[in-house]
Order: sequence, then structure tokens, then C-alpha cells
Amino acid sequence: MSARRVYLAVGAAAAVVHLGVLWNGFALDDLTIIVANPLVHGLSGVWRAFALPYFPANLDTSVYRPLAIATYALDWSVGSAGWFHAVNLMWHIGASVLVAVLARRWAGDAAGLVAGLAFAVHPVHVEAVANVVGRNELMAAVFTLLAVYAAVERNSVLWSAAALTGGLLSKENAAVVPGLVTAGWLLGVRPVPPRRTLAAFIASWAVLAAAYIGVRWAVLGGLGGSGNPAPVFHGQDGSTIRLTAIAVLADVARLLVFPLALSADYSPDERTAVPSLWDARLVLGVLVVSLWALVLGLAWRRQRKVAAFGLAWIAIAYAPVANLLFPIQVLIAERTLYLPSAGLAIALGAALRGLTGRWLAAVVALLVVLGGLRSAFRVGVWRDDRAATLALLHDAPRSYFSWQNLAWQYLRAGQFARAIGAFQTSSRIYRYDARVYIAAAHAAYALRQEAAAESLLTRADAACQRCVTYYLNQAWFARLRGDSASADSLVAHARRLRPS
Repeated sequence: MSARRVYLAVGAAAAVVHLGVLWNGFALDDLTIIVANPLVHGLSGVWRAFALPYFPANLDTSVYRPLAIATYALDWSVGSAGWFHAVNLMWHIGASVLVAVLARRWAGDAAGLVAGLAFAVHPVHVEAVANVVGRNELMAAVFTLLAVYAAVERNSVLWSAAALTGGLLSKENAAVVPGLVTAGWLLGVRPVPPRRTLAAFIASWAVLAAAYIGVRWAVLGGLGGSGNPAPVFHGQDGSTIRLTAIAVLADVARLLVFPLALSADYSPDERTAVPSLWDARLVLGVLVVSLWALVLGLAWRRQRKVAAFGLAWIAIAYAPVANLLFPIQVLIAERTLYLPSAGLAIALGAALRGLTGRWLAAVVALLVVLGGLRSAFRVGVWRDDRAATLALLHDAPRSYFSWQNLAWQYLRAGQFARAIGAFQTSSRIYRYDARVYIAAAHAAYALRQEAAAESLLTRADAACQRCVTYYLNQAWFARLRGDSASADSLVAHARRLRPS
């Protein structure tokens, strides 16, 4: 099979399986980062994005992803939700083909075909592809794959540095490039470059790290990062956070290897903290790590260098979002597995590199049919915000976040009593999110139930002292739907919270 046919087959599979995204609208975070974000609504956003945080300033100022925002501003000028999704699809096709390129270069045609197709149709990727704001994952992955290719395969310091720059400006997890490149050399995928070239690579990484940190500091007023850890970590000490992060590796393994049950959320009470060494969830997580280490060791001992590299890739790429080095805003999210899954695809391709004829055809058919069907049916979950909310209630009925989103559906529709009921269910599951009480107070003000609203705001203040931004954001939404009275009440309460 020629290289061209391999890449065409992989690209076609990625496109066909996810073709339904072209009929999708905006859902969940799309609404705040794109639909309600003035920065995206003009071409000036293409260059202004590089001087502003990723989220609107009234939500979060701890994240810097200007290249993704710049592409949203370009897309907005087209004026079609379908175009946003078409661009996402093109990024996914590019990433799939690049996975095939790496596997084929390192392990042959069969490996390239299997790896590329496994990545192209993997169901865990649907969230990143079908939800527009998943684009930062897609872009970071494409630039990371290009950076690894340029370094390991071409020994090109300049092109690898350029790709790494694009990745860092798309999402922070592209910072794993030096780790991936170093692993490729140490595991023998390609020889370590001459000393002068190696020194140039190290120098380029150091310069880029300094420049990137400097820019983040200038834009964000600090290094940034997660100022709002995942809800499951509320009130937990460092050891409990790490134990919980290890336990959730069982979910990571399930989603990568057997992605039948999918969900857009893993908040409490779908997942809860793991405080004990004897918790069965922790034991399962440790078993997953042990099995991964065993397989990696066997691959290395048998000189299966590419397979070993693929397995190492999973761990390196997952490290920034694993909550082991530092806590982040989510315990686990399927979109964050996009880049780590490239390692699994490469390892699978390398393991099956010897297949030919009917055996290769059978494996390819199995991958495309099983993975493709699951992915194609999952695409509809992201049709619009209502569909995504209903899917959340089905996939994660115990999550406070699912009920919070249902309440927002009612709030936007003007069904205020139902909104309060759903917000109450959300707060019973998890009582520490002040935004739930503030949004419920908004609904109570709309019903002219001032006493109930003030009671809810008292609970919000107890959950998060001096969270003025939450009030102002909710007031902005009240004005957006034409309710100035509710907005004024929320702003008045926020003013009382400001330090004197």
C-alpha cells in the first residue's frame, strides 16, 4: 500500500465518521467562549487575542490560548456555526494523518494504517471534535505531532520550535513536546542527534519556555494556571488529591481502550474524592499503572521500540492534566485524552505492524466499524446546548453539573420556578459552587421573590467569599435577557462584597 493511499484512507475515515458535526450548533462552553464573547465577534480579535486571556475577563483570567481565539474570530466573520465545525473537522483530519505519518515512518505501512485509523475514529475524540471549543485540543495536538516529527524524524530545530510555539499558543499541554522528543531518542525510535544539534534543541526549548512564561505573566498578571481546582478537590489536602488522581486512571484506561460509556462530565457525585489507601478505586488505579508499566517494560525488553515509545507517549502527554503534578479545573475530561490517545494509536500500529492481507483487512474493518459507529452516534450529543444538557443528564445523572446545566436551560427559557428547582437539586449534590446559588437567586429575583433570592445569595457568600465576578457575570446575563431589575439587585449585592 502506498503512503498516499494510507493517508487518504485515514483522512477519509476521520471525515466520514464525524461528518455529522457540520449540522451541529453551539453547546456548553461554546456559549461563553464564542457566542457571548465580544472579542470573537470582529476581525480585530485575531490580533487582540494575543493580549487577552482565553476566557472572557468576567469569567476567568488564568488561561492564555490566543491562537485558538484568533481562529474563532476568523470563523465568526463567515457567520455560520457549520463553518466552525468544518474547521474543527479539518484539524482532526490533519491530526489523524500526522499520527499515520509518524507510525508509518517508524514502523511501516501497516502500522501507519492501523494507527491512523484507530486515532481517526476513536470515540473519546468526539468531544474535542464536535464541541467547537475543543479546537484548542485539536490544534495543540497537530502542532505537537509536527514538532515531534520535525525533531525526531528530521532533526530540524527551527521547524520543531516553530511548531512548539504554535502548540503553546493553542493550549498549554503542548509543553510536553520536549518530553516526547527526548523519549523518542532515549527509546531508540531514532538516534540521539549530534551534540551540537542536541544543544541547539535544548537551547530552543529554554528560550521558548522563558518567552512563553514572560508573555503569560504580562497578559495574565502572573503565570496563571488553575485558580479554580476541580470540584471534587474542594477542601481536600494534597495527599487526597493525588490518591483521587491515581484512582481516576482506571477511567482513563477504560476510555482509551474500551470507550463504550462516554460522558461530558465527571463532577461530584459521579466521581468523589478518594481519601484512603484501601479504597477499591485506588487499588484499581494502581493496577492500571502497574499493567501499563509491565507492558512498557516487555515492549522495551523485546526491542519493540516504537510500541514502547507509544506507551510512554500516553503517560507524558497525560501528565499535565493528570492532577498529579498540580490540580487543574477538571478531574477528568474526554477532550484532554486527545493527545495521549495518539500514543495508544502509535503503540497499537507498531504492535500490529506484521499484519498483511486478510488479517490486516479484518483489523482495519473492526476498528472502523466499531469505533466509527460509536463516534458517529456520539456526534449528535453535541447538536446544540439542549441536546448536550439532555445527554449530561443521561450520562451523568448524579453530577451536580448536569442539573446545573438543566437549570440554565430553564433560566434561558424564562421558566424560573423550574430553574430554581433544578438549581436546588444541583446544590443538594454539591453545595460549594457559589454560581449555582447566584443563578438561582437570579431566577428568584425574576419571580419577585426577593427574600428567597437574598437567602440564596447568603449561601453563595458562604460558599465563596468576595466572588464579585460571579455576581457581575450573572447580572450581565440578566441584562442580556432584558431583566434590568434582577441585574441591579445582583450588582447591588456585589457592591456590598467589595473590600472597603
